[in-house]
Amino acid sequence: MYISISNVNKIYTRKGRPFVALENVSLDIERGEFICLLGPSGCGKSTLLNAIAGFETPSSGRITIDGNLVTRPSRRNVTIFQNYGLLPWRSVLKNVELALESDRSIDRGERARRALHYLELVGLGSFAAASPGTLSGGQQQRVAIARALTADPEIIFMDEPLGALDALTRMKLQDDILRIQRSERKTVIFVTHDIEEAVYLADRVVVMTPNPGMVKSVLKVELGPSRDRTSADFVRLKERIFAIFNMKETYPIEYTI
Repeated sequence: MYISISNVNKIYTRKGRPFVALENVSLDIERGEFICLLGPSGCGKSTLLNAIAGFETPSSGRITIDGNLVTRPSRRNVTIFQNYGLLPWRSVLKNVELALESDRSIDRGERARRALHYLELVGLGSFAAASPGTLSGGQQQRVAIARALTADPEIIFMDEPLGALDALTRMKLQDDILRIQRSERKTVIFVTHDIEEAVYLADRVVVMTPNPGMVKSVLKVELGPSRDRTSADFVRLKERIFAIFNMKETYPIEYTI
């Protein structure tokens, strides 16, 4: 298994008392999968993402990627957050090139060529010379995605990257993310609290519940590559996940939906 999460617990101390952010989380992820971690605020989904990415150390349990124990962030993986992280004094192209500047084996011309390729992939090739401040929120997130792809990561971690966008822009970017993930064949772990977003994007949806953060169910989405938000099957799947949140069981259940 490409990513293996085994009996992971994460406990913080808050005001002198232990707070269990994750309890006994186990999950296997295959290479090239699109996984959505779904749940309400405080369910530990971002903590789990950060643990897989190496930003958090589990209190107990193990996380391995390709058989290697995760102990710190890897240069082979990238994380995209909600706040874009663009440098306002650099052009769009130079922001994307930033992903390669630490690699001295890549000359300036090749760096620019790769950056422009991914800007064109996200539909922003004509904005290469623009300042980030002149772009819309959706365009800025596309730049962040282009920068992540330029580094040629094995895994892309996305922590509610579309949460600050309006509904129409969000849906357009969901389409872009799916198109890019399929063409680039990347493994994506995507945090969201939006059921529709999870069903639209994921190969599998990991439903998490809070207090403590646990995996309640893992659902395989079999809707094919083309997904219609208005179809009866799509609506049924959303209703099924909503019903799972109200179930009393708190142990992982594998479903095909």
